[in-house]
Amino acid sequence: MKALPVIPPSAPFTEEQKMWLNGYIAGLISEADESPVISSKPKVRVPVLYASQSGNSEGLAEDFAERLSGSGFDAPCFSTEDHGDIDLTKEKHLLLISSTWGEGDPPDNAVEFWKTLESSDHPRLEELSYSVLALGDSNYLDFCKQGKAFDARLEQLGAKRIAPRVDCDTDFEEPAEQWFSAVVAQLGGEEAGQPASARPSSSTATPVGWSKKNPFRAKLLENRRLNGETSDRDTRHFEFDLTGSGLSYEVGDVLGVYPKNNAALVDEMIEKLGFSPDEPVPTSDRGEQALRVALIEDYDITTLSAKVIKDWAERSSSEFLNALLKEGDDELLKDYIWGRELIDLVTDHPAEWSGAGEFVSILRKLGPRLYSISSSPAAHPDQVHLSVAKVTYETHGRIREGVCSTYLADRVNGDGTVPVFFQPAAHFKLPADLATDVIMCGPGTGIAPFRAFLEEREATKAPGRNWLFFGNPHEQTDFLYREQLLGQQEKGILNRLDLAWSRDGDSKVYVQDKMRESGEELWNWLNGGAHFYVCGDAKRMAKDVDAALHHIAATHGGLGEDGAKDFINQLKKEKRYQRDVY
Repeated sequence: MKALPVIPPSAPFTEEQKMWLNGYIAGLISEADESPVISSKPKVRVPVLYASQSGNSEGLAEDFAERLSGSGFDAPCFSTEDHGDIDLTKEKHLLLISSTWGEGDPPDNAVEFWKTLESSDHPRLEELSYSVLALGDSNYLDFCKQGKAFDARLEQLGAKRIAPRVDCDTDFEEPAEQWFSAVVAQLGGEEAGQPASARPSSSTATPVGWSKKNPFRAKLLENRRLNGETSDRDTRHFEFDLTGSGLSYEVGDVLGVYPKNNAALVDEMIEKLGFSPDEPVPTSDRGEQALRVALIEDYDITTLSAKVIKDWAERSSSEFLNALLKEGDDELLKDYIWGRELIDLVTDHPAEWSGAGEFVSILRKLGPRLYSISSSPAAHPDQVHLSVAKVTYETHGRIREGVCSTYLADRVNGDGTVPVFFQPAAHFKLPADLATDVIMCGPGTGIAPFRAFLEEREATKAPGRNWLFFGNPHEQTDFLYREQLLGQQEKGILNRLDLAWSRDGDSKVYVQDKMRESGEELWNWLNGGAHFYVCGDAKRMAKDVDAALHHIAATHGGLGEDGAKDFINQLKKEKRYQRDVY
């Protein structure tokens, strides 16, 4: 028993006050003596691993890891690119968030990890508990294929699921939250599903700030064609006013645009379906709306997917559609889908509907389109610019239109505003060290982020050198931003400008050909620490550029095929090889 504290006799209190204080302090000490000893348990380790192409998986992983850490877990966040930093055979838990790229492929940063995981000699993982969140786009037949593959392979290696895999479409926020809550509940930290400070109040109906859920209506200031009059291409330069929005962005980021469908197409569809344009139908965000309004503003009425065809066939007597689905051949289904839209089903394969409500129930929400930003905020305060190819083409006897590109070019709201939001792109950023050299490869509209990069490098007076590879069919009509680029070259901001005009000569010349022609110097830049960026078409151009890069490393770097592969992988790991491809 500890001796009772004694207030010194010289203390400036009466005898009664001294007695009361002595008793009070003694009571506090007694309570402390009787309190149980609190033992500090080690934190439960839950690594969060992401495989990301456009940054959505990365953003979710970082957010979930931060929230887990704030709730008492040890939750480091890793890219699959850094899979060497984590040993799955020694982990007890793992959360894996993965997107799918192209035709069911792993994202760039997950290629090597997936090869390692699916190898026949990979160690068993019986001690591991895991859960997978898969991001994808249901317009593709291989919806969430890579996430599904990760899930199946981990199970095959003996790992056990913490919670079932969740497959997310392009509107991924809500199902991602549900998955996270289910995981946290199983980990024994239900309250960590969402920090109290982040939980929306039921009494708060007004969103805070501009976001994907609450886009800012930006005034369209300029809509200018970049191609010459005789060009068969129509690339537009758009400028939007951000004044008063409080919004900000960095070069490399993405602008989301909410479009509207072509009213003429909507009217044709309603007439052929035999519905009243005023019939009320439900929408996901705005309650009931008249059918015509909902089809213009809320529903995707152009994209065909395997799910839409299946739902349509169930309500149609079309022998063709039912035979196509019965065949079970994905390639045949892809061939049919290519170049067709919902109007083709309406016209060629009539279906029976109980009403407009049943019809819209098979349609997907009309989502935003994402575009690489083509301006620097340092060069254009309170503005954001886009470089967009207006898409029109003819297939199967009909003129088709890109929904958002033609909306921006021809059908912007009557008040001249466009609903927009920003999406950060952590995977596509300029080097922090302004003295670092930068090599950019962006044919066609792939020039967009590099216009922004060059404006930023000029505004920040970056001493690092800049090299741009740009290409298009014809120099006379398709040299996008000619005056600006040549002016930057003259001022010494653009140190090298290599141009590829694929239709101006006897043979087709592309940006990858120009890279090979300058292979020795390009290698010297890379070997000296330069960062390499690619923006544009993923199916052909990006693959050809990647092959050219490997060739240059193997030949001019003297690394050989295997050495070049290791060198390029190291560039990716160091964030010195970044791609914004689509």
